[in-house]
Amino acid sequence: MSTMGTSTLKDIAEKLNLSVATVSRAINNKEYVKDETRERVLQALKEYNYVPNEIARSLKLQSSKTVAVIVPDICETFFGKIIKGIERTIAHREYSIIVADTDEKKENEKRYLDMFFQKRIDALVFATVDLSGDYVKNYFSSYPIVFIDNIPELKDVDCVAIDNAKASHMAVEYLIERGHKEIAVIIGSVKETTGYARREGYLNTLKRHHILVDSDLIQYGNYKEDSGFQCMETLIKQREEHPFSAVYVTCEMMTFGAIKAIYASGLRIPEDISLVGFDIQDKAKLIFPTITTVRQPESVIGRKVGELLLKRLDEKDLEKRNSEKILLDPYMEEGESVKRIN
Repeated sequence: MSTMGTSTLKDIAEKLNLSVATVSRAINNKEYVKDETRERVLQALKEYNYVPNEIARSLKLQSSKTVAVIVPDICETFFGKIIKGIERTIAHREYSIIVADTDEKKENEKRYLDMFFQKRIDALVFATVDLSGDYVKNYFSSYPIVFIDNIPELKDVDCVAIDNAKASHMAVEYLIERGHKEIAVIIGSVKETTGYARREGYLNTLKRHHILVDSDLIQYGNYKEDSGFQCMETLIKQREEHPFSAVYVTCEMMTFGAIKAIYASGLRIPEDISLVGFDIQDKAKLIFPTITTVRQPESVIGRKVGELLLKRLDEKDLEKRNSEKILLDPYMEEGESVKRIN
């Protein structure tokens, strides 16, 4: 079949020799449609490049009162607090939340996007790992989408995030003020906006202080604890050739891995290596010494996302809305993990 980007629901029904009502029931997953028929309908929608733009306009039924949230790792406290902030903001309008964890995989994002569309969600909050936005943009006319954490390379998107370059600037500046000049860094993927911006903030702050950048002191992980351990282990093994007195780790899970690697090597924090983490959550003070960390205002992010969602849900025409980019400031939370050497 050739693609029919401007097809109507009636066109699809005629091509399949089905009634419009049957196609509608298949799309909305009604029980009284045969599995074979539903499969034919869904296949035709894909071949005609029909999901979800025209269906959304033709079949938008009454509200499901459901907001979906897609994140790369639900184990990160950062995302959990944002979700709680969203829920508190939208609960009075009787919206509920469903959450999906993509495990940092693009193919999982696609699967959940398709699934949530079929479940007739009213809005989506999305922390994507696919910066192209090639797949998610198909859903822009279906329901409001607010991006958090990583922002895709698309025009006119709604997003709520922190100034990640500023976050790294604050961390590196904190270390420099305490006499550190040889500063290692463990960064996530620079293909994502968070990783890229945090690296830029690190590099620019060193250059601003006329500190030579040693590329061997820059290690790249995947936001998981194991990669933080491996990156820190590499830094320690090459420390004689590429010395450093401090390390800045740009996410929570990698920070935990780096701490484990330091202790596994028989070294101490901050006596042997000073450390600044990112978004470390330790209200009970179980980590010793307490970790100096850049923090994101997760609850504020969640509230801002919730407010933006409600604003969009009250608007009738998604395509005429003016997109909003809400950029919030990070802040430093001082612990005992940095040694002053000046």
